[in-house]
Amino acid sequence: MRYQAVIFDLDGTLLETESMVITASHAAFRHYNLPPRIDILTREIGGVAGNEIAALAAAFGPGFDGAGFAAVWEDAIIAAFAQGILVRPGATDLLTHLAAIGMPRAVATNSLTHTARKNLATAGIHTHFDPAQIHGRDRVERPKPAPDLFLHAARALGADPARCLVFEDSDVGTAAAIAAGMTVVQVPDQRPPGTQDAHFITESLLAGARAAGLMP
Repeated sequence: MRYQAVIFDLDGTLLETESMVITASHAAFRHYNLPPRIDILTREIGGVAGNEIAALAAAFGPGFDGAGFAAVWEDAIIAAFAQGILVRPGATDLLTHLAAIGMPRAVATNSLTHTARKNLATAGIHTHFDPAQIHGRDRVERPKPAPDLFLHAARALGADPARCLVFEDSDVGTAAAIAAGMTVVQVPDQRPPGTQDAHFITESLLAGARAAGLMP
């Protein structure tokens, strides 16, 4: 096996949270009687929370109530997540395979660590990861697209970055993993890839795992 470890992004890669977050935004757009600028939200996928509000403020102008919008949106997200979080197609099968072959694995996400742990538990796949191997943006000074988070995860696993395989859905995350010197499978979720830099771009996690030689 050419890989020493597998590192997963979380939102939009293992969990269906990206689509849920975007759907929840409609409540805030309606509340403020604004056109739903989903194009702006999808453009910011993979970045740090809050970037979307800044982008919306630039689009809507000085009258935009960013703090109020964010609060209404957050309440809608919390309500949606409380109803349950689905996993991305093939995620459970892939994680089960990695456990069976004894492959070390981690999560590296621009979400906060405690949020990542909570959402993994809500989705029912938290048992596939050692809690110490769930790494959020609070673990490093620079979040994605900087390579720091992936390099931190590799160090925690005791793995050579050059022998780590990363699964990502976003361009931001793909850029971070490439900068870390890792092999990258990009499985787009809410938008087509805006880059061809990933080593493999596939329609599903399982197809990506097969393309990368991780499973037959």
